[in-house]
Amino acid sequence: MQTFLKIYLPIYLVLYLAVAFVLPTYRTWKQTGVNPVTFGKTDTAHNYIGFLMKLLIALLFVALLIFSFNIPTYEYLLPVWYLQHPIILYSGLALIHIALLWVVIAQFQMSKSWRIGIDEENKTELVTAGLFSISRNPIFLGMILSVTGIFLIIPNALTFFLCLSTYFVIQIQIRLEEEFLIKQHGDEYLHYKQKTRRLL
Repeated sequence: MQTFLKIYLPIYLVLYLAVAFVLPTYRTWKQTGVNPVTFGKTDTAHNYIGFLMKLLIALLFVALLIFSFNIPTYEYLLPVWYLQHPIILYSGLALIHIALLWVVIAQFQMSKSWRIGIDEENKTELVTAGLFSISRNPIFLGMILSVTGIFLIIPNALTFFLCLSTYFVIQIQIRLEEEFLIKQHGDEYLHYKQKTRRLL
C-alpha cells in the first residue's frame, strides 16, 4: 500500500488541481470571455488570501513529494505513528475521493458563476440549487475535506499544519466573499444565508 500511495498521491493532487481550478477556469473563460481568476498583486486582504492559498498548495506538494521519494527529511515532519492505522488510512482515501467528486459536481452546478476570488467587475448569478442548497460554499468544503483526507493518509506535523491553516484561510475568504455577495445580491443573498449553512 505504501508503494501505491507514493505514486498515487502526487497524481491525485495534480488531478484535483486540474479538476478544481484549471478546467473550470478554461471552461468559464470559453463560455463568458471573462477570466475567473480574480486574485491580483495589489496589497489587499483579498489578494493576500490568494497568496496564502498558493503557498499552502505548494507546501502540500512538498509534503507529498518528500513522502513519495523517501526523502530522509520525512522523519523531520514528525510522522504521527499512532494514527498510522489501516482504518484511518482507508478513511482518508475515501474522504479525498468523495471530496473530489463533490467538487466536480459543485463546479458543474456553479457553471458560469464560478470564480477564484471576488469578481467586482462582472456580476454573476447567485447559485442556490443542488449542492448549494445544503452548503453555501461546497467547493471550499471539498477543499477542506481533501486536505483533511491527506492528513489522515500521511499524518505528520506538516500535513496537520496544512489542514488547520487551510481551514482558517478558507474561513477568512468565505467571510470576505459574504460581504461582497451581500452588496451584490442584497436581500436575495441574506435570505439564502439564513436558510443555508456556511459549510454543512
